[in-house]
Amino acid sequence: MNKHLSSENQQWVEKTWNKLDEKLSKVALRSKNKLPYSTVCGVHDDWKNAPLQWTNGFWGGLMWLMYLGTGKDVYKATAEHSERLMDKAFNYMDGLNHDVGFMWHITSGVNYRITGNLDSKNRNLIAAMSLMSRYNIEGNFIRCWNGGADEDVSGWTIIDSMLNLPLLYWASREIGDTRFKKVAMRQADMSMRDHVRADGSVNHIVVHDTKKADTVLEVKARQGYSKTSCWSRGCAWALYGFVLSYIHTKEQRYIDTAVKVADYFIAETAKTNWLPRLDFCQPETPLYYDSTAGAIAACGLIELAKNVEESEKFLVPALNILKNMEKNWCNWEENEDCILQMGSERYGSRIHEPIIYGDYFFAEAIFKLKGNDFLTW
Repeated sequence: MNKHLSSENQQWVEKTWNKLDEKLSKVALRSKNKLPYSTVCGVHDDWKNAPLQWTNGFWGGLMWLMYLGTGKDVYKATAEHSERLMDKAFNYMDGLNHDVGFMWHITSGVNYRITGNLDSKNRNLIAAMSLMSRYNIEGNFIRCWNGGADEDVSGWTIIDSMLNLPLLYWASREIGDTRFKKVAMRQADMSMRDHVRADGSVNHIVVHDTKKADTVLEVKARQGYSKTSCWSRGCAWALYGFVLSYIHTKEQRYIDTAVKVADYFIAETAKTNWLPRLDFCQPETPLYYDSTAGAIAACGLIELAKNVEESEKFLVPALNILKNMEKNWCNWEENEDCILQMGSERYGSRIHEPIIYGDYFFAEAIFKLKGNDFLTW
């Protein structure tokens, strides 16, 4: 158990973890042959026949978290099966994008680090090499999407990429090639300069000149309210992503940036009883929330608390977010497959529904609070 928690909070963490285990041990069997994104009438949907879906790794990642925390074989079996279901994506290498870390690092990467499975190692290395290939050496950034005939996205970067960089840090250590780490740090430095604003809010998409290094052409909105607003999940990606880059590199500028973003996220989330809005600059009505932003940010805040002197400054808000989301938004009915409700894909689309990465990051946060030091990223 986490020795920094009060006895009351320790009891809450233990109770919440037990509820996760009690429910997910059953869902692991029901959804073993699925790669879910959300639920329909309480039942997981299935995206295994959409191999390039960026969220396909979170179900297996969730299963590995539960296996690490309980040792139960039911979770390991489902995690390993979900990893094999994702192999079809490697038949479409030209369709992979910046999100390969979400897909494989928390599935294959975790499997390899736990079991030494060489097939998993190879999957993760293929993913790392795919991400590495997206680096634009003239523009000095990792491009995000592939685009199509109707839209040129060759200069686009996205704040979400901060959570995919641990895949490159891992590959650099694993095969002894510093280029992976250097590219990851260049992307982190670019994001620090071009995506994070002075007040700690975040730009979602930045368009760069593809042939001139470090040159911004414009800022775009895609999932938030506007290009000058702050999409809360983008803010959470930045918060957690910069903490992770600090953990992997020990470069002070990354944790300083994480603190700046965290201060902004905490101040905004406190305004709505620790339940994060979909966009921190959205109109007062209708009031849209995004539980996934809270779960991601809580993970970042917990890791931030481990790496700064003022740990309570970040640990207390993490608990406030998690406890209020658990009270208001968690579904513990064992006959329904999802847990964390009120996720929102983007402003104006798929508002207030369960999303698999909400469950993943909520469980990861509780896993951390129990005192588990294994870093899935």
